[in-house]
Amino acid sequence: MSKLTKRAVEALEVRAKDYLVWDGDLSGFGVRVFASGRKSYLVQYRAGGRTRRRSIGQHGALTADQARVEARKLLGDVARGGNPSEERQRHLSGETIGALCDRFLTEYAEQHCKPSTRKGYKIMVRTCIKPKLGSRKIVDVTRAEVVKFHYDLRDRPYTANRAVSILSKMFNLAEDWGLKTDSSNPARRIKKFREEEKKRYLSEAEQARLGKVLADALESGDETPHAVSAIYLLMLTGCRMGEIRTLKWEYITPHHLELPDSKTGRRRIPLPREAYNIVMALPRKPGNPYVILGESEYGPLINLQKPWLRIRKRAGLEDVRMHDLRHTYASVAVMSGIDPFLLKEIMGHKNLQTTLRYSHFADDAVQRAAGSVASRLAGAMRNHGINETALKKRLRVV
Repeated sequence: MSKLTKRAVEALEVRAKDYLVWDGDLSGFGVRVFASGRKSYLVQYRAGGRTRRRSIGQHGALTADQARVEARKLLGDVARGGNPSEERQRHLSGETIGALCDRFLTEYAEQHCKPSTRKGYKIMVRTCIKPKLGSRKIVDVTRAEVVKFHYDLRDRPYTANRAVSILSKMFNLAEDWGLKTDSSNPARRIKKFREEEKKRYLSEAEQARLGKVLADALESGDETPHAVSAIYLLMLTGCRMGEIRTLKWEYITPHHLELPDSKTGRRRIPLPREAYNIVMALPRKPGNPYVILGESEYGPLINLQKPWLRIRKRAGLEDVRMHDLRHTYASVAVMSGIDPFLLKEIMGHKNLQTTLRYSHFADDAVQRAAGSVASRLAGAMRNHGINETALKKRLRVV
């Protein structure tokens, strides 16, 4: 047949059975005439050794010229190795972001992430990702949508950045699982919001206040020996709260805590004599392997936050989080001249960059040392008749 035009298509007769008419100008482009009288444009092509067809649209809603333009695009995709029919079927039967979230949590997070990480993922999925994008098809989500999703959370920059990072990971997995074409992640390279790092360090005076409150709480019995000792250990070891709260007796040696698993994997943490003495003074419970005990018969103390909130209030440190005790340990270590590479191992940081966030404390120590040297030299100069006053006077004369 000659080229399909509006007039030519409208002139096609209706028969008892459906039939196809092909365009004489563009190979693979045609129109199906249904027994009902409906006419629909389509393309036919070969992919994977099979003949496939992909519907373009109904005549009337589309003109022949508009359908031809779309047909050229689809056949161009085929020439580049695409399969429009299969991609359409994938889209129609495609999973939603909500389903992807569920699969991400069960097949990825449960297998590869620590409990605390899994908990964070679940909260982010439930409160941020599903409410905004859960009903959208995976293949339909665009980069512009992800950018808007991120921007709408701008008043919570930390949450916004974490949510986009999780989305990006999920889209990468969607590619691995065949739910999305390769290299099509719409959450990649989203410009993150600046996050104000929440770091609080206890001064020497604040450390002394905390120590007194802990001693008083232990003496009065207001807090259990295990809760008080846990806070002491956080200060003396720089450990993460979870590492101390779930510490078992079998992990303790005279000089180290041998943790078989932690946020960064297996860790060997130095155990100073002061910390060792605290641990060994704690009462044990037969059949319970944990060092920091609570009310559970066979488990550790469940909630260390509650006693910490009471203790920090008594010490006048209500803005101090428990994790700030770890920051304080690192800051004191840097000011004491501990090499960053050694501190990285002590703190269990994955990379040196995390440890170097405390480097400004070393700068302060250097500044004080330089000031001390300058003061001694200036004193020697004054003792030999050279002083700042004479120098200023001389400069004014010049």
